[in-house]
Amino acid sequence: MRFSLFVHMERWDEEVSHRQLFENLSELTLMAEAGGFSTVWIGEHHAMEYTISPSPMPLLAHLAAKTSTIRLGAGTIVAPFWHPIRVAGESALLDVISNGRMEVGLARGAYQFEFDRLAGGLPAGDGGKHLRELVPAVRALWQGDYAHDGQIWQFPTSTSVPKPVQHPTPPMWIAARDPDSHDFAVAQGCNVMVTPLMKGDEEVVDLKRKFDTAVANHPEVPRPDLMVLRHTHVHSPDEPDAWRPAAEAINRFYRTFDAWFGNRTTPVNGFLEPSPQSKFEGRPEFEPESLHKTAVIGTPDEVIERLRFYEELGIDEYSFWIDNGLSHDEKRRSLELFSKEVVPAFR
Repeated sequence: MRFSLFVHMERWDEEVSHRQLFENLSELTLMAEAGGFSTVWIGEHHAMEYTISPSPMPLLAHLAAKTSTIRLGAGTIVAPFWHPIRVAGESALLDVISNGRMEVGLARGAYQFEFDRLAGGLPAGDGGKHLRELVPAVRALWQGDYAHDGQIWQFPTSTSVPKPVQHPTPPMWIAARDPDSHDFAVAQGCNVMVTPLMKGDEEVVDLKRKFDTAVANHPEVPRPDLMVLRHTHVHSPDEPDAWRPAAEAINRFYRTFDAWFGNRTTPVNGFLEPSPQSKFEGRPEFEPESLHKTAVIGTPDEVIERLRFYEELGIDEYSFWIDNGLSHDEKRRSLELFSKEVVPAFR
């Protein structure tokens, strides 16, 4: 099982500048590369300070120049906000810049807040139509001349310029949760990325079952890879109570996600207060004690034991989701411990 880093510029107030957050993200990526991580993933989010990434492409192009081995993943491009020719060309350019280290993830999108501002109010639940049309079109554009006459996009013969370095195409990933998404991804020859969010490892087992079912349904396609993304924090054995501030920070992260996802309050200058704790009474999965067990929080030995289960389950890539509301210094210490003590256990 290989490891990757999932990271954004994460801002909770105006005390830290955007420039400093950019430097922090770069530092964490360089640490991950030195620590043997295979890939760094950066997503796409708009007009929200707590996950800053209006496009992963410029950040990844910058990191391509700063690094030499780590792969560069757009995780994920939101299909309804893009055009197939633009996805093909920009991702191929990143592949050229990085000399064949690009990976592209695609998703249907989740926040109605973003759809209201970038897609004319299209229901976020309808984003899957864009995803299913986008994926084969991008792959065809990478390979040569292609004309498209679809339900969403129509364009005359065109091609990706430039072409990717990787052949026959760069790796494509799809964020999946329901069985139909898994089936579509596997049928298209795409790798699959999943997140159990605040649910326990029984959710990981269920997501793996959906993936295995899709693989079994498509014996004509070589088995793709499966990645699990989880909030992760490693602390020293000398600090037995260090799990609590990490779990409380992740609790705030999920309450903030809930506020943005609910789309009921207008943000102020890109900031939105987390949903109140009282909203989650009777929802034990949001409690710090529960998050301590569901998120991957613990000493190096505890984290190794947890990840052994994922490896035995057949997970190909574990992505260290470092966005969690903690300070940069705390993130750096956690990533350093993971690199020095956890990663070598899987080599």
